Amino acid sequence: MSESFGFKLEFYPVTAERWPDFEALFGEKGGSAGCWCMFWRLDRAEFKAQKYDGNKDTARHRIYSGETLGLLGYADGQVAAWCSVGPRENYKALEKSRILKRVDEQPVWSIVCFLVAKPFRRKGIMRPLLQGAVTYAKSQGASIVEGYPIDLKVEFETPGGYMGVASAFRDVGFVEVGRASETQLIMRYHITP
Repeated sequence: MSESFGFKLEFYPVTAERWPDFEALFGEKGGSAGCWCMFWRLDRAEFKAQKYDGNKDTARHRIYSGETLGLLGYADGQVAAWCSVGPRENYKALEKSRILKRVDEQPVWSIVCFLVAKPFRRKGIMRPLLQGAVTYAKSQGASIVEGYPIDLKVEFETPGGYMGVASAFRDVGFVEVGRASETQLIMRYHITP
């Protein structure tokens, strides 16, 4: 919980009871182009085949089956943000990625996307949301949390901000352990027991 933004922030794992909030945050567009946070969780063929409604149905099924896809952030009780966090092996496309290859064989939890509701953008929610994701991962037994943010110090042509920005990761204590490209970093947070 954080209260330094003029509103009280709280973070909770998405559950069946919180599905309506998840659905409301993702809206009619399903987040980004009907993704419903399935882009990294499914292999590319599955993702393309099921499109918008299939991705929503898959997200709903997984959440109602008890899988935690990530955290919802609430500002004064209103759903405001999302962070996808879980064991890397839960992200099929990430595991198969030629660009975001594993750094080593250590088990990691991965943070692959953020979604912030328009009224809460540019208000500094990403940092406490990242800290909430680390805290949640620790509560689930993780010892390393990994993210793949973009480096805003370098100009880039393709949108990648949904994976976070490096400065926010650094501020929370993540350190760079590699680069997938000139603009995309691989950063880790080592959790101390």
